[in-house]
Amino acid sequence: MAQDSNINAPELRARAVRAAQGLEPFDLLISNARLLDMVTGRERDADIGIVGGLIASVRKAGSKPDAIASLDAGGRYVVPGFIDTHMHVESSMVTPAEYAAAVVPRGVTTIVWDPHEFANACGLAGVDYAIAAGKEVPLRLLTLAPTCVPSAPGFEASGGDFDPDLLTELLARPDIHGAAELMTMQPLLNGSDRVQGIVNAGLASGKRVCGHARGLNDGALSAYAAAGVETDHELSSAEDLIARLEAGMTVELRGSHEHLLPEFAKAILDLGHLPQTLTLCTDDVFPDDLQRQGGLDNVIRLMIRFGLPPEWAYRAATLNAATRIRRPDLGLIAPGKRADIVLLDDLAQVKPSLVVADGKTVSEDGNLTTPCRSTEPPAALRNSVSVAEFQADDFEIQASGSSAQIAVLSKPRFPVWGSRTVDVEAGKLILPDDMIRMAVANRYGQNAPVRVAFLEKWGRWRGAFATTVSHDSHNLTVFGRDPSDMALAANTVRSSKGGMCVVANGEVVEKIELPLAGLVSEAPLSEIAVRFAALRNALDALVDWEPPYLVFKALFGASLVCNAGPRLSDVGIVDVFKGRVLETPVLSLESTTE
Repeated sequence: MAQDSNINAPELRARAVRAAQGLEPFDLLISNARLLDMVTGRERDADIGIVGGLIASVRKAGSKPDAIASLDAGGRYVVPGFIDTHMHVESSMVTPAEYAAAVVPRGVTTIVWDPHEFANACGLAGVDYAIAAGKEVPLRLLTLAPTCVPSAPGFEASGGDFDPDLLTELLARPDIHGAAELMTMQPLLNGSDRVQGIVNAGLASGKRVCGHARGLNDGALSAYAAAGVETDHELSSAEDLIARLEAGMTVELRGSHEHLLPEFAKAILDLGHLPQTLTLCTDDVFPDDLQRQGGLDNVIRLMIRFGLPPEWAYRAATLNAATRIRRPDLGLIAPGKRADIVLLDDLAQVKPSLVVADGKTVSEDGNLTTPCRSTEPPAALRNSVSVAEFQADDFEIQASGSSAQIAVLSKPRFPVWGSRTVDVEAGKLILPDDMIRMAVANRYGQNAPVRVAFLEKWGRWRGAFATTVSHDSHNLTVFGRDPSDMALAANTVRSSKGGMCVVANGEVVEKIELPLAGLVSEAPLSEIAVRFAALRNALDALVDWEPPYLVFKALFGASLVCNAGPRLSDVGIVDVFKGRVLETPVLSLESTTE
């Protein structure tokens, strides 16, 4: 936010005290409101008096004190501004200004942003850009210091390297609000000096240390929390949710995996109460989803739809969130709190008619009333794709003999090691009908060879897809069967200085240019949403997904090597949990004699 007002300024507090007693007028009075109280969970009619950015009074409706400006809520509900406790602006593929313009009218007044996508692509320049951009929009951007640049040191290479010393420097800055999600889970549990140093830097700063505990349970989860990590959003089951609550961690329940939300809602209902340590977040939202459904407002809406009482859903997104991110000035409509207020016609629909942030009206009837000014990105964000032109042979695996046993990555999202025997013809491995190729090329000028793996159970493909949005190092990643199509897709993305491309039968079908860090466009969200939807539809027409609602999203996380199981990186096929690295999928060769 263009700078929070100082609600603790003595003069402002003195004015608020006088106004609360009727001795001088409020700056703004919201009257005839139906307040959903985040503490008691009850509804009551109220008038809300605001002085500067501070709520001075919440009293019974109809008290009619003086105010310089007044607003009749007309019996509409009022709730605190929504707080997204974990997210990445870059995942929406638009600038922070465009993102703010999309979510502020939907009631989001605060986001906790881990800019590790920008940091992995562009190093410190990416973090500095995130902080600068947050000062130009009517949205409170609480930027965290990325802890995993890269997410798995030694198993991948990215465009930055954030060691404990750099984290210590970042965390000393007042515009850094904590240590971001620690994805290097297994190295921490193994006693890595680097990772322990990063966690210790967070603890020494007195700021939060956020987590990413995908697949951890029992003793491993306890060890992760004991190391000092406070939060987790990587939930893959209701058992995960309960385990993290019982471990005393803050749960950032995310909406990016909608198919899991019904079981999460049931697990919370079975508890009989909303835990104080449960919050809501978006994590990643694609541009077409952001345009059509929204951000955190959609998570609230879905949790209510799946059975959570509205007061619980709103409390998770406001008071619980404010408490867990250590912002006692937020999350409540009460005297002495910051005036972040959302007016709603209906609690279940979550469609704000007015949004007040820091005491100022920023949106009415879904339209911004305060401009979102764009920040000029540094040159480092515009020149982050440095890779040689691709040839079809880059996506082949050379071999001798008549057949070969190869390592295979089986199953999307939760890959496991497998092996297959495949034919060799003219010195090249022959791709079986039920498999596709995946390739990763380092895009940060390291001139490393293209790494190739075979994937099975990823559906039937009739085209190729290339992307520089490839968590978390965001190296150029390509999927497909035909090496020529893969080369065309990769070269198209290379020429665009980052982005995504779908190719079929030697022709580009759809593409999106993302020249800022290879992740983001400066075009309006409305344009990027349409283009992304077209690209998604184009790939859907060329792939028979297995299962259809998961695999497209899995493409962007297929190289997330910090998670358990085999993954392909610019180093080769790696398994961080097992400490395994294969530079080639070929395990053994066989020859036949006539």
